[in-house]
Amino acid sequence: MGSNGDARVVCLGEAMVVLRPEGDQPLVEAQTLSRSVGGAEANVARGLTALGVRAAWVSRLGEDPFGDVVTDDLTARGVEVEVQRDPDRPTGLYVKEPAPGGSRMHYYRTGSAAAAMDADLLDRPGVAAALASAEVVHTSGITVGILEEGSALVARLLELRDELGFRLSVDLNWRPALWTERSITPLLDLLRAADIVLVGADEARAALGVCTPEDLRELLGERPRLVIKADSHAAAEHDPDGSAAQVPALQVDVVEPVGAGDGFAAGYLAALVDGFGPVGRLRQGHLVAAGVLAATGDHATPPAAGVRARLLDCSEDDWAETRVSAVGIDSPALATSEEVR
Repeated sequence: MGSNGDARVVCLGEAMVVLRPEGDQPLVEAQTLSRSVGGAEANVARGLTALGVRAAWVSRLGEDPFGDVVTDDLTARGVEVEVQRDPDRPTGLYVKEPAPGGSRMHYYRTGSAAAAMDADLLDRPGVAAALASAEVVHTSGITVGILEEGSALVARLLELRDELGFRLSVDLNWRPALWTERSITPLLDLLRAADIVLVGADEARAALGVCTPEDLRELLGERPRLVIKADSHAAAEHDPDGSAAQVPALQVDVVEPVGAGDGFAAGYLAALVDGFGPVGRLRQGHLVAAGVLAATGDHATPPAAGVRARLLDCSEDDWAETRVSAVGIDSPALATSEEVR
């Protein structure tokens, strides 16, 4: 841990240890569970570093072995980890149970160390240095959903955005269980204050009651760029100035959907800070998300840089014929390339 002061993207939010039975065993029959690390912003940070973008992850963890697992995992993957450790609150945990079409999730995060994130977290020296170097800070609706009442984390984040000039990216990441009997006003306030909002059309309808670009613009105001994902169909970028771009999704042999939205965010933000235009940003989002969809975990190794370059620059026809599966990428754009991952 420790800041090098050179993170280009800072991801702010909870990470948890993930436990899952091996294979397709029902949880009640499993004698052993495999262990990994998950959590939306941690997944994005890991995806960014895999794409060659320096990223930091900021949060709170318990002073417990699971907290060590999280820090060791992310540090080993090249993520700059900046955390407060809490001697009284635990690191969050969730269990993935195999189910038709993917997994059933069992969360154990109530009262976690991350729920106590507050303004002081952002003023710690290592975090302040990471924020000062950041071009983008990324968080999600999950973060504001877990925060305890009275937390000033978001207010301080917005102050620092205005002071330091980074762009604030927010993925809606709708989790209904976090908002039971709670007003979504803090979520709406965060989305309206963001510079970039990533939403799935279906989750926007469920969370906000609207899903079209026009209705989302009316609800969220003129500040954010809207990146709207229509599940397996397409993703579109809508700027406040009225300009728009749309890119169809890739064909994917889906293994499990969990983590694909985080993969899209990582691909999109990496392309953003690397200077790609709208089509390149959306294509890289699709490409990374497709790799996660074709894998059993919450994340997957992205295609090699040469493969990404060919696919980001290929014709619309070649893009439409590209298919991603667990064994690799089949695309006319890669016909002369030995790289398929």
